[in-house]
Amino acid sequence: MAKIDEEALVEAYNRALELEKAGDIDAAVEAYRRVLEIDPEDHGGAAVRIASMGRGEAPPKAPDAYVETLFDQHAEGFEDILVEQLGYAVPVMVRQRLQELKLGPFKRMLDLGCGTGLTGGALRDMVDDITGLDLSENMVEIAHEKDLYETLYVAEVEDFLEDNDDEPFDLVTATDVLPYLGALEPLFFGAAENMVAGGLFIFSSEALPEGDARTYAVGPHQRFLHSPAYIRTRLADTGFELVEVTEINVRMQDGEPSPGHLVIARLKG
Repeated sequence: MAKIDEEALVEAYNRALELEKAGDIDAAVEAYRRVLEIDPEDHGGAAVRIASMGRGEAPPKAPDAYVETLFDQHAEGFEDILVEQLGYAVPVMVRQRLQELKLGPFKRMLDLGCGTGLTGGALRDMVDDITGLDLSENMVEIAHEKDLYETLYVAEVEDFLEDNDDEPFDLVTATDVLPYLGALEPLFFGAAENMVAGGLFIFSSEALPEGDARTYAVGPHQRFLHSPAYIRTRLADTGFELVEVTEINVRMQDGEPSPGHLVIARLKG
């Protein structure tokens, strides 16, 4: 990786943020493009911010460098922010739906984007063996300290699914992964390739506003939003059948709910 001029990057990024907050979208977009020139790997998520302002096409996913940096920085206070301040309760919802539908127990679970282990903790007594992975090393370290997982990896989700040769899983979860992905084919196909026939794939998504014809887009909070129709189509294309789709509030953002879905799908035999 080429050495980044940190001082120039900070100056350029702060200027872009100021212009965005001031509502000068054209100038902000140009400023973020300058940020990308200084830092092509995009640790600050400039490309996502440009898309969130409605300029250009949404990228297929958030840059790895951005996701890693974001979660490494927030690892220490992550659970307090997410659970206490933003009202995030998706892992508990997953447990409730599995119990209500009388699904489980499970032999092997893969927790994609495991973070600090919220989903692993919620399902620990329902699974014999849990593997977790996250792009943030700091997150994985905290998850490791909880002693919830038999195996933990620091890895990008799509890369792991493509390269993994461990035994297949009968439960795969991705409870806060889709907000950092646009195109879903690599995730869904990769999940299918790492599961046993009849295994369950459970994930949450944040929904595009009703009437929006796009398949996915970056929302105002720099998180990807998906069309339910797109999710259904891609699941069918990669060999899954729907078990249940539940409308949920994924989390609060600036005091407003983030509507979305909790999806349970089964890999067909």
